[in-house]
Amino acid sequence: MTDDLKKLESIARSVKMTPQQQEAQRRSFAYGNAGFENERITRSMVDEQAEKLVSASSEEAEALKASNG
Repeated sequence: MTDDLKKLESIARSVKMTPQQQEAQRRSFAYGNAGFENERITRSMVDEQAEKLVSASSEEAEALKASNG
């Protein structure tokens, strides 16, 4: 490995993404893979489903808190 590549690898390993960046990357990955399988999939469809998952996850967390007192 060249020195430049080692430097770039070191920099890349130290990057800490924000939760918003992670979510954007997750959605981009989902869109890329879904779009590869079905060209009718749009970014807005991926965003819509992601929002439903976030909402459902929040509701489940609240229900769990309520049941645990």
